[in-house]
Amino acid sequence: MKKKILIIIVDNAKTLLGALVIAILIRSLLFQPFYIPSSSMEPTLLVGDRIFVSKYTYGYSKHSFPFSPNISNERFFSKSPLRGDLVVFKTPADNRTDYIKRLIGLPGDSIQFVNGELFINETKILRKPIYNNKKIRCGNFLLETNTFTEMLPNGVEHLVTYKKKGSLQNTQKFKVP
Repeated sequence: MKKKILIIIVDNAKTLLGALVIAILIRSLLFQPFYIPSSSMEPTLLVGDRIFVSKYTYGYSKHSFPFSPNISNERFFSKSPLRGDLVVFKTPADNRTDYIKRLIGLPGDSIQFVNGELFINETKILRKPIYNNKKIRCGNFLLETNTFTEMLPNGVEHLVTYKKKGSLQNTQKFKVP
């Protein structure tokens, strides 16, 4: 009887260990789930949304693996992202936090806001208003925003929400490294 129970426990442990290895491989090499904690990507991604991100689309780096082990600073099987893609990244200053944003600038591009209008390489980005005076919760604040359909230089259209007042009304030119 004790031997039968021991066999059942060992079999269950093998099954759990196998499932854990498969889950780690899938999460490290193929897809990773993310939770959207803030309103920074509204209306495309809403607070509380859960998404799966392809890990192989742009290749692999140390950040593709759990805990970002310092195995190499190179990217393997890399492919360049395109304007309009949603990307997940970690900043060099904060190797722990995942950021999910839309890519609008490629290496060498200049990005600037002038009177609340977005310019990429000194060309104004076309946008059409969808609705005004939408309120978005950002932490403890309720921000007044305007929502637009914006068209990037490569023809990709997406929804974007800008604050009515405050930051990003006028900026210096940012050069994408």
